[in-house]
Amino acid sequence: MVDEPAEQETGGRKSLDRAVADLGRDIGEYIRQQRSTAKISLRQLAKLAGVSNPYLSQIERGLRKPSAEILQQIAKGLRISAEALYVEAGILEQREGGALAGAIATAPDLTERQKQVLLDVYESFRRENAATTTKPEE
Repeated sequence: MVDEPAEQETGGRKSLDRAVADLGRDIGEYIRQQRSTAKISLRQLAKLAGVSNPYLSQIERGLRKPSAEILQQIAKGLRISAEALYVEAGILEQREGGALAGAIATAPDLTERQKQVLLDVYESFRRENAATTTKPEE
């Protein structure tokens, strides 16, 4: 396969394009994994998210990079947090709290309200522990 001349001249641009394509592939794989976990067919998710079958398929295969609005619709269809998809897509940085907060945010069997309550409790424990470790001992 021969590179196009423009790509040869701008090696940095080619690397950037490849990185963007990899991001699209990563979010697509993540969506496919979440869909599989939720036991929802591609057709069902497309209908729930209000997008076409071919478009959703292209997203899952990394051929298209969805907008934040489309990610929000997909998240709603999967019953997961839109924030989790935004983090996977590189739109948002992962919240403080790391892996546990991420696991809660992406848990398919919890409602958005349940996820928020768990995250709030977790953050309150973290703040409490931080306050106790910074107090001088008497």
